[in-house]
Amino acid sequence: MGPGELLRDAFGRIRDEVHHVLDGVDAEALSFRADNEANSIAWLIWHLTRVQDDHVAGVAGNEQVWVAGGWADRFGLRLEVLDIGYGHSPDQVALVKAGAELLGGYHDAVFEKTAQYVSGLSGDELDEVVDRRFDPPVTLGARLVSVVSDDLQHVGQAALLRGIVDRTS
Repeated sequence: MGPGELLRDAFGRIRDEVHHVLDGVDAEALSFRADNEANSIAWLIWHLTRVQDDHVAGVAGNEQVWVAGGWADRFGLRLEVLDIGYGHSPDQVALVKAGAELLGGYHDAVFEKTAQYVSGLSGDELDEVVDRRFDPPVTLGARLVSVVSDDLQHVGQAALLRGIVDRTS
């Protein structure tokens, strides 16, 4: 298995977990927050997908699926169009409301774009520096692994919330 195949597999596992969380979930469950400061399932899935879309588009030199695919319009959120959710206040978290089909559709579109990009990557390409604002500078490999890590954490949080909702309803 080469590096591109490994990354495609990792992002595919995230997609599988996103769909597992969204399977059969209703609007009330998607909006559930453990308390007024907590994130909802909808926000977590939206955010992890926005981060993946933003970061992969950035290193691939592509426009984000959020804009190019019309997803920003479909979601109709009262947020800045390129907002990815980083640093959101509880009030901003509450603005992210979407159904499972919309969230899953956006995630699938981002996965397809991500898979196209990462599938052909070589080890040498993963060593290329993509961001010099940090010390040490960030390589393409480090950026993509960071996205995988962030996405896995957030989908795990969404799965935990889904489990809580399922047990209390």
